[in-house]
Amino acid sequence: MKKKVLCFLGIIGVIVVLGLIIILGALFYYKKSIGPVSDSDQIQTITIEKGDTYYSIADKLYDKGLIKSVFIYKIYLKLNKPTKLNVGVYTLSPSMSLPDIITTLSGKGISTDIIITFKEGKNMRNIASVIASNTNNTAEDVFNLLKDTDYLKELINKYWFLDDSILNKDIYYALEGYLFPNTYNFKDKDVSVKEIFEKLLDETGRQLEPYRSMLEENKYSIHQILTLASIVELEANTKEDRELVAGVFYNRLNHHISLGSDVTTYYAIGIDLSERDLYASEINDINAYNTRPSAMAGKLPVGPICNPSLVSILATLNPATTNYYYFISDNQGKMYYTKTLAEHNAKITELKNKGLWQR
Repeated sequence: MKKKVLCFLGIIGVIVVLGLIIILGALFYYKKSIGPVSDSDQIQTITIEKGDTYYSIADKLYDKGLIKSVFIYKIYLKLNKPTKLNVGVYTLSPSMSLPDIITTLSGKGISTDIIITFKEGKNMRNIASVIASNTNNTAEDVFNLLKDTDYLKELINKYWFLDDSILNKDIYYALEGYLFPNTYNFKDKDVSVKEIFEKLLDETGRQLEPYRSMLEENKYSIHQILTLASIVELEANTKEDRELVAGVFYNRLNHHISLGSDVTTYYAIGIDLSERDLYASEINDINAYNTRPSAMAGKLPVGPICNPSLVSILATLNPATTNYYYFISDNQGKMYYTKTLAEHNAKITELKNKGLWQR
């Protein structure tokens, strides 16, 4: 009987020990799960709208990489019962713990004072206008800083993807193509142009870092890759078409043919595509950006003509392999690819006859 009692007590002891291990393990997991997702300080913007609850935004927080687990997040809410979720736009980052995030969203943290969106495919003239519209800087402040050679050299020393190419005297705007299009948060309207530039350049570095070896080992320089990507950005809309267009451009470069891209001509003369058609004199003008003249055979423009998306940069790094040398789009946005000039001209005639010609 005594042995049975001791055996029973032994089993109870094992169960208690296992229970304690499970409880301690669960507590450890819980504590770890409410900690920061990473040490990254990359800014994420969260918009809380009327009707949102802490529970309804769980997936949004998880998708943006701000919490480790939706399940643990909801347990935390049940245990802590946070105060009212306030409507507004908030700046969060993966380096914040779950308690910090909840505190911020409850209105005790710091909400974003100004948010500025820089769109893909826009050039420096547009960026200067956006900065002037959203801050206490003028467009002229932007352009003047882009002419400051000492400042540009500081940036070249700071960022691995910049080099002396941006100092070329023929380049219109030194940082064109390097300011990553995204939505950014700034402390207030007194933010300086330098702060804006460097926040965008920081983001460019983060976006390009996974592809750094591909960029540095490419036969084309990073500057040339971004230049071609900026043209691809404006010539095509979908990932597939951007890869095909990039392939066409490489075929033309490899066979010493001019790129023949109208978007470079528009940039060269300083007007936007939507303003008007090009004049023959503009198409044939010899310019460091204009790729229409035969004098530009096998050459890229002196620099980017807009700030391209990551999709266009990757399409330029991974172009489609084809025998196409020409492309054109109809007035519905559909792209057509051809191998010879005769096929290209025939496609134009076909589109005109079908009422699909875009001009």
